[in-house]
Amino acid sequence: MSSLRLVLASRVARQIFSTSRIHSRSSKFLQFNRSRYPIRTRCMSTASAEENYHSIIKDSEKATGNVNKHEFQAETRMLLDIVARSLYSEKEVFLRELISNASDALEKFRYTIHTAGDREKDYVESDRALEIHIGTDKQARTLTIQDTGIGMTQEELISNLGTIARSGSKRFLEEIKQKGQNAENSSNIIGQFGVGFYSAFMVADRVEVFTRSSLANSVGLCWTSDGSGSFDIQEAEGVAVGTKIVLHLKPDSREYSDEDRIREVIKKYSNFVGSSIFLNGRKANNIEPVWLLDPKDVKREQHNDFYRFVGNTFDTPRFILHYKTDVPLSIRALLYFPEGKPGLFDLSRDGDIGVALYTRKILIQSKTDNLLPKWLRFVKGVVDSEDIPLNLSRELLQNSALIRKLRNVLTNRVLRFLQERAQKEPEEFAKFYQDYGLFLKEGIVTSEEHKDKEEIARLLRFDSSKCTEKDQKISLPEYVSRKGEQQRDIYYLAAPNRTLAESSPYYEGLKKRQVEVLFCYEPYDELVLMQLGMFMGCNVVSVEKEMRLDKAATEPTDLGEGSLLRTQVDELISWIREKLAGKVANVKITTRLDAHPCVVTVEEMAAARHIIRTQSHQLSEENRFALLQPQLEINPRHDIIKKLHKLRESNPDLAQLLIEQLFANAMVGAGLSEDPRLLLVKMNDLLAKALEKH
Repeated sequence: MSSLRLVLASRVARQIFSTSRIHSRSSKFLQFNRSRYPIRTRCMSTASAEENYHSIIKDSEKATGNVNKHEFQAETRMLLDIVARSLYSEKEVFLRELISNASDALEKFRYTIHTAGDREKDYVESDRALEIHIGTDKQARTLTIQDTGIGMTQEELISNLGTIARSGSKRFLEEIKQKGQNAENSSNIIGQFGVGFYSAFMVADRVEVFTRSSLANSVGLCWTSDGSGSFDIQEAEGVAVGTKIVLHLKPDSREYSDEDRIREVIKKYSNFVGSSIFLNGRKANNIEPVWLLDPKDVKREQHNDFYRFVGNTFDTPRFILHYKTDVPLSIRALLYFPEGKPGLFDLSRDGDIGVALYTRKILIQSKTDNLLPKWLRFVKGVVDSEDIPLNLSRELLQNSALIRKLRNVLTNRVLRFLQERAQKEPEEFAKFYQDYGLFLKEGIVTSEEHKDKEEIARLLRFDSSKCTEKDQKISLPEYVSRKGEQQRDIYYLAAPNRTLAESSPYYEGLKKRQVEVLFCYEPYDELVLMQLGMFMGCNVVSVEKEMRLDKAATEPTDLGEGSLLRTQVDELISWIREKLAGKVANVKITTRLDAHPCVVTVEEMAAARHIIRTQSHQLSEENRFALLQPQLEINPRHDIIKKLHKLRESNPDLAQLLIEQLFANAMVGAGLSEDPRLLLVKMNDLLAKALEKH
């Protein structure tokens, strides 16, 4: 019987859950409004499509001082080459890195002024607008990124841009920690590795950096390099406070001097950066990071718009899970459960997880497989966590144990949320289950831990022999709560519909005992319950298997009134075994039947039916028998069986046709016949033989 389970485990997920579709797209946007610190800023209010042109990018900088040439060390040159050529999987992420650096410069200045106290006078233009400006020039083939942040002194310029893997942002946070100051509001600092700036050399053959520190009396500086092995630093005139980076693009990267291409990259990676980003004088990040807001402050209309944006869809969310937690991990999550029915792509096992991963509002992965299991791929939304360990390129997740922990936390929260919806909004949950119940069943089949299977199983709904209203469904906890104290198992029966389930020979015995049975109408339901195996301490058992294992019924001491005699039964069983040799593994009697003459049982009926549906064309009759090992159980009280006992001597040919037809009928009733149309030939032979004397 282990061969049946092996086939099931290897094939069920692929055969049940497969197909594909293409997502629709939407371009709805939200508005952005941010004010983290009590520092005077402008252009931070809600932006509209008709906002005024606003740019600070000017060509006023001019290098005037003596050129100081600095050589990268040999190891640094090698690392620079790796960063520029091999570290990042996509060229476009260079813009994400440069915008992140600019955002860090703004956050450093915000924090510095916020904590400066009486030392605020040591900084110039402390009330300036904190912004990021990007300019494109297709003719000159240049891209410019300028911020109004903290800026750099010459020492900082040499330290930060002359040494790869030296992160000024990381050092800044360490200094805050050493001083024992409150670093809560410094959580917007993004930089970790000190390599992001050098990603510019993926697309540029020369990079110029103009910078001026916010400290009073600081001079303007110009840093230039072609990334080959050295960089030049000299003083410059006309440099604004902050940092301006000019990328002279390579011919094969000219696309990044196009405004539409840059806007596309900003939208993809940096839409939620805390400061305003202006592209050629127009606001480029108009979308608010809704997941960071207090859930009670977010209106339904905001959720609808944000869901359409992150989900690339046109519908609205059915359920919204918006929460934050700091234990055991720092998580800010906003997850949406679609209102519309799943498309073919959602059903596909290869469908993408619709949850984007952010760290400090910067996109890391738009489709993150590790955050939620595959069976939750219909969930859309955003997860932002400062605890997620990233690799050097900020594109891959590290520390698999921590990622598994995050995945478990999110999955458990989703399951708890759905269980709450089932209790508080039963009608709406019923609609959700009708559309997305298939994914929950897939979760049981594919989950490795039984505790995960059991949590998912709490959400399953089934028709039951005790359901009296149309479309009424019950849960497994409901079944357990109302079963008898002596009943240790949960019983289920697979059938195409309720009528056939109630007339099934396998249901007869339990019906007489008034035992509740779950009816499974979908072909994969019984496979799901077989994979579940146990729920709340009860074995989950198919009624066919229960019948096969019931020794009291198959080895009775009393055959009952109106039955064949024990000797007659023994004679008949011996004769049936001879006539059905090679088709049945055993023949027994059963007292569980009333209206049916016989029934077939196999060890694992669910797996057997699955094999017949999917692989019967590959199996010979001999191999099919070896795999299924069917057992025929006859009802010695049934008129047909009693007539068969007489016919085996009075009309052996007719008896032979009759027992073969009874076995074939039983195989069809069990769902183990690959093509019921084959019955017609033998049935006609049986009818012809029965009518010979008429």
